[in-house]
Amino acid sequence: MARLEQVITNIVDIFLEYADDDDKKVKQLNKDELKRVLEKEIQHPELRDKISANDIEEAMEIIDKNHDGEVNFKEFCRCVCVLAKTYYQKRTSKGGKKGKGKEED
Repeated sequence: MARLEQVITNIVDIFLEYADDDDKKVKQLNKDELKRVLEKEIQHPELRDKISANDIEEAMEIIDKNHDGEVNFKEFCRCVCVLAKTYYQKRTSKGGKKGKGKEED
């Protein structure tokens, strides 16, 4: 399987693994489930520092665009994109290990 394809399937599989298993048609993550995902699935120090346990409440408010107290798959994807952007900025900044210059949107 190609790398990008693996990333896409991993994002879906991780969301489904941690989403509540009730009989709802739409899978969602509550705050505790989101916390478990971030604590268990993020190991890179530069990313992990951005999402400490103390910041989960604030992250939930930012991610939960419809303010229902849960994170649906679309909101989860936004969270993953923010983390990817953070890592990209670290990798491409002047002080980073690889690359030079500023981030391109």
